Order: sequence, then structure tokens, then C-alpha cells
Amino acid sequence: AWTEGQQAFAREQAQEGASLVCYGRGTRLLAVLAVADPVKPTSAEAIRRLQEEEHVEVHILTGDSAAAAGAVARRLGVAHVEAGVLPQGKEDYVRALQAGGRVVAMVGDGINDSQALARADVSVAMGRGTDIAMDVAMLTLMTSDLSLLSEAIHLSRRTVRIIRENLFWAFIYNLIAVPVAAG
Repeated sequence: AWTEGQQAFAREQAQEGASLVCYGRGTRLLAVLAVADPVKPTSAEAIRRLQEEEHVEVHILTGDSAAAAGAVARRLGVAHVEAGVLPQGKEDYVRALQAGGRVVAMVGDGINDSQALARADVSVAMGRGTDIAMDVAMLTLMTSDLSLLSEAIHLSRRTVRIIRENLFWAFIYNLIAVPVAAG
């Protein structure tokens, strides 16, 4: 038998995405434990930077429950959430985004992410993830800090810009120098 306080605690924790573990004897509830994955303090800021500064549309795909996924998405400011997704479902989701003309970057850390990592246009494994995720991914961040992702995107965009500028100047140089050398 649950007291009103225990029921309120259970509802509050469920809304926050926690799983409840109950311990009792007979019909008497002795303890309720709420278990949840913590969100890293830097994650919300990293997601905000991706969305605002890098203009990246962030989606969350997880095998966790809808309540847990929704709670994390609210804390991180993410509008697109799919919960209860199996590995094949993650790959299908990536394919659907690609079919819509989007370039998809997948960030994952586990064996359940490996299919979607392999399918994505750009794949990033978190350094504390499984070996298969790191083997499949194009880029591995050495820590599980998402703030490095924004820095990696910024660095890669800068690198591509410099390569294009160098190609442009090399083309101009050859356009001028080859006729001069031939003359």
C-alpha cells in the first residue's frame, strides 16, 4: 500500500525520467529508490552551442523509455526525441533523415549505436564508449564531453574553408603562371 507521499514521489520521479525500484515486505512498502542516468553539466551548453552557433538540428534517439528520454530532452532543450528505439530503428531514422536531403552526423557510444554510426554521413564515437562504436566511427572524441563536438565541427569547417581558399589561389596562380611560362 502506497501512501500519498510515496505516490507523489513516484509520479515526480517518473516525470523526471527515473526508474523506480520498490522494496517491500508483504503488502507493506518499505522503500522506493529512484534510479536515473545523470546528464553531464556541460551537455546543455554543448547542445545549445550546436543549435545556435553551428546551426545543427539535434535529435535524440534512445532505447530508454519515453519518460526518461523526454526528461533528458527537456533538460537539454532538444525538440526531436525518439524513445524505445532498437539498433535497426536508429539506422532507419538516419536513413529517413538522409532521404529528406539532410546530412546526418550521428554521435554514439555503444553497440546499439553502431549500425546508425555506420549509416550516417559523419559518425562520432564518444571516447568512453564501446570498441565497436569507436571502430565504426569516423571520429572519436577522447572524452564523453559533448562540448568537444562543437569544437570539432568548427575546426573541420575552418579546415575545409582553408583548403578551398588554397585551391582557389592555386588555380589563379596556374591560370597566370602557365601562359607566362609557355610564352
